[in-house]
Amino acid sequence: MTRILTALLVLISLFAIPVPAEAAPVQIQRSQVRLDGVDVRLRAGTTQVVTVNRTAGHHARVTLWAYADGRWQQRIRALDGRIGYGGLVPGPQRHQNTGTTPLGTYDLPWAFGMHRRDADWRIGYRKVRSGDFWVQDNRSAYYNRFRNQSQGGFRWWLPSSDPNASERLTDYRSQYEWSIVIDFNRGQVRHRGSGIFLHVNGSGATAGCVSAPRWFIERLMARLDPERRPLIAIGR
Repeated sequence: MTRILTALLVLISLFAIPVPAEAAPVQIQRSQVRLDGVDVRLRAGTTQVVTVNRTAGHHARVTLWAYADGRWQQRIRALDGRIGYGGLVPGPQRHQNTGTTPLGTYDLPWAFGMHRRDADWRIGYRKVRSGDFWVQDNRSAYYNRFRNQSQGGFRWWLPSSDPNASERLTDYRSQYEWSIVIDFNRGQVRHRGSGIFLHVNGSGATAGCVSAPRWFIERLMARLDPERRPLIAIGR
């Protein structure tokens, strides 16, 4: 009887229909990847990356990548991006008012601009209003922060020639039509630099930000998704 039962179990196992395993979530195994010649230090869960690859002088190629189907895929690319007039410098070595753009990988946490928020945007957004500044006053507790002059806490009245003068955002309506914050100097290290953004091209080099054509930034605003932990990687 034992032999008969054993034989029956073997036959059943041969003809049994296998149950498919539950699909595992997409995971990126590597902590670093090279995209368009730029080394990207990935965060946990990052599936969107903007790369900035300097081409000549203050010009750069700016590309949005997305991780899908097991590989990084190019989504949109602008050939007429810009960097700072002072060139590129490693982030920890940067100094304020040098016109340099920091090398490295940084979060893209939120954005601001001159228009009302589009209902389809997923990225956090703040519409600029009168009196809004980006604080560059090294004596202020709000250094490298968005703040309105009515809130106080920084010397918003300093002339633009003063090295501690903050940026009045409404003075840059074209460049900051849409502006995505690059999370450089989150720790507010004094004199390292304040107000590094990814924004619309002006007439030439930036003062340290990264810029790209208007059409590119507009499309980027519609695509960036905080749930995908978007990053920007600035390379040589």
